[in-house]
Amino acid sequence: MSLLVVDPGHLTLVQDAGRPGLGDQGVGPSGAFDRGAMRQLHALLGDTEAAAVLEVLAGGLRLRAEADHLLAVTGGIGSVHVDGEHIEHGRAFVAHEGQEVRLGPVELGLRAYVGVAGGIDVEPVLGSRSADTMSGLGPPRLAEGDVLEVGPPAHAAEVEDVPALLTSGETTVPAIPGPRDDWFTDDAVRTFFSAAWTVSSRSDRIGVRLEGSELERLASDELPSEPCVRGSVQVVSAGQPVVLGPDHPVTGGYPVIAVVLDAHVDRLAQVRPGDIVRFTRKHSG
Repeated sequence: MSLLVVDPGHLTLVQDAGRPGLGDQGVGPSGAFDRGAMRQLHALLGDTEAAAVLEVLAGGLRLRAEADHLLAVTGGIGSVHVDGEHIEHGRAFVAHEGQEVRLGPVELGLRAYVGVAGGIDVEPVLGSRSADTMSGLGPPRLAEGDVLEVGPPAHAAEVEDVPALLTSGETTVPAIPGPRDDWFTDDAVRTFFSAAWTVSSRSDRIGVRLEGSELERLASDELPSEPCVRGSVQVVSAGQPVVLGPDHPVTGGYPVIAVVLDAHVDRLAQVRPGDIVRFTRKHSG
């Protein structure tokens, strides 16, 4: 039971739920950037929460089924075809032995997720099959000619279809101020929560880089490295915010002006360069 990679597209990675809880060993969490899209695949295919999927940046992936497989595509939306036949996004479909599954360019969102019943069966590293682009842990990015082994299906599908979890052009996410908002002027904090930030083309799984007004510091001291979590909004030396993604370092020396609520970080997996991101202020507790 396997799939042959005919064309890996721009960047396709194997991802699962990641490696949480290893920060004290210097290991970042990694895992699927859009966890909601991955959970949708598990429900469509009857897979367990641990099943690995493919995260496809911008589309272009082509796979050939080496046996009959049940697959589904969620996340970023673009055309999906099996031997030229159009397939609905967010619904499970069968690719028979020898048939080719082709993902066109992602037109809404940025990252598509492809699952196969049974999950992608690559060797786990530290308990996870996720590719970490910063540390290099986990399987390498897909390449032409790779053969992806598929595990045994777990159980019957839970749902027949799922909705798209996307917004287009502008995304607003809630964030809690701090823990280092006191390193910035009051005007800078107000600007952070009121401005329309533009997504930079330099964004990746390590961090979503934003461009806009410079956020002025009150403190000019260097901050000792301290632990970071997914969704932390660091402000780099140029005064621009970066929202940390799944492949973030476990510590950082840039002050964190706010932290995006974890349940909303997934939405930033689908923002495209040039899109607008806004933050709304939430209070802890």
